[in-house]
Amino acid sequence: MDHFKDQAVKAFNFAKHEVSSRISERTNYDHGPPFTCAIFGCGGINFGSAEGPWNNSEKLELVLGHRLKVIALLSPHKSSHERVLKQKAETPYASCYNTVQEFYSADEYIQYLTEHPGELPHAFIIGIPPETHGSTAPGADMELALLKRFPNASLFIEKPISAAPVEDAFAVAKQIPKEAVISVGYMLRYLKVVQKAKEIIREKNLKVVSTIAKYNSAYIHNNKVFWWVMSQSGGPVVEQGTHFCDLSRFFGGDVDTSTVRVQRVNWDDAPGKLSAMPFDENKEVPPHERIPRFTAAVWKYKEGGVGSFTHNITLQGTKYDTCIEVQADGYYLRIVDLYGDPVLYVRSPESDNEQKYHYPGDDPYYAEFKAFLEAAEGKGPRSAIQSDFMDAVKSYELTKVITAAK
Repeated sequence: MDHFKDQAVKAFNFAKHEVSSRISERTNYDHGPPFTCAIFGCGGINFGSAEGPWNNSEKLELVLGHRLKVIALLSPHKSSHERVLKQKAETPYASCYNTVQEFYSADEYIQYLTEHPGELPHAFIIGIPPETHGSTAPGADMELALLKRFPNASLFIEKPISAAPVEDAFAVAKQIPKEAVISVGYMLRYLKVVQKAKEIIREKNLKVVSTIAKYNSAYIHNNKVFWWVMSQSGGPVVEQGTHFCDLSRFFGGDVDTSTVRVQRVNWDDAPGKLSAMPFDENKEVPPHERIPRFTAAVWKYKEGGVGSFTHNITLQGTKYDTCIEVQADGYYLRIVDLYGDPVLYVRSPESDNEQKYHYPGDDPYYAEFKAFLEAAEGKGPRSAIQSDFMDAVKSYELTKVITAAK
C-alpha cells in the first residue's frame, strides 16, 4: 500500500467528495434490501489512517448508505477487531456493523461459509498484506480458495495484487472464474481527468506514440524504516510507482517486458546522498537493502509506442509531484497533480493553446466502489470496473521487471 504521510492534510483533494451530490446519489441506495459485505483486514486501507484518504469502509457507507451490512470481519488479532468496531460504533453508520461476526483466518471463514452457504456475502472487501494472497501457494491462495467454492463471488482486492513471483500471480489470474466479479484498487483510473483523456484518445481514434510518467517523492517525513528496506517494501517502483506504471499501461496498452531498460541513481552514487534523511540509514538499513534514489525505465508497448517512467526521491517539502503525459499524432495530453487537485491539459491540431479540464471535488475512490458494488449487485455493467485481476497482474509484472532489471 502506498505511504503518503507527508500529504495527509493538504493533498488528495480529490478524496474530498462534494457533499450535496454524494447525499443525492446515496439517497437512492438507502432504500432497498441489505447489501452484505465481508471485510478482510482491519488496517488503514479498510478503516482509514492519518496517512491518506483511503478508507474502504467509508466508501462502502457512502455508496450503500444504511443498506450496508458488514456480516464478517477478518484479521488475525482480536484487538484489531475491537478497535475498528469501537470506531464504527461512534459513527452514524453504527447499525451497519451490529451483526458482524469475527473471524481470524481466511480458512476459518471459508469453512464457515461452506457450512452456512446462505450467509455468503454479496461482496468481499480484501485489504490485507500482499504476501497473504494472490498466489497458488497454500496459505496465500485466498482468492482461489474462495472462488473454488463460490465461483460467483464478488471480490474487491487492494493492490499490490500479490507478493508472489509474477508467474504465480499469472497462474492465479488464469484460474479466476468468468462469472466472478473482480475489481482491483487502481483508483487513479477512475479520475475524471483520466477518463476524459481516454475518451479523447478513443473518439479521435488516436494511436499512442508515447507515455511519460513521473513520480517525485517528498522524503523528509517518511520515517517508516521498512519503506527504505528493499526486501520489506519491494522498492519504490513496486510500492509507490505501481499506480503510474498502471496508468502508463492504461493509456499505452500491454508492455513487451523484454524491452524494459532501466538506469538508477543508487544510495552510494554521489548524487544519491540525501541530506535530510528522517532517520540514520547507516544504523537502520544494511547497504545491500537500500533503495535507489532515482529510477528511470523505458519500454516498448506491444502496439508500437514507447513508455517511460521515472521515480525520484529528492523533494524535501510535504507535497509530492506527479504527472503523466500521453502523446499521439497532433495531440499532447498532460495530467498533473494526480494526488492533489488533478488537471488535464490538451493540445490538439485545432490550437497550440492547451485546453484545460478540471473537476473540483472528484473522488476516484467513491467512483471505484460505486462501479464495483453496482456490478456486484447486477445493477451496473462489469465494463465500468477499470481493473480486473489479470490486468492488475500485468501492472504488477511491469513494476517487478523494472525493479529486477540490472
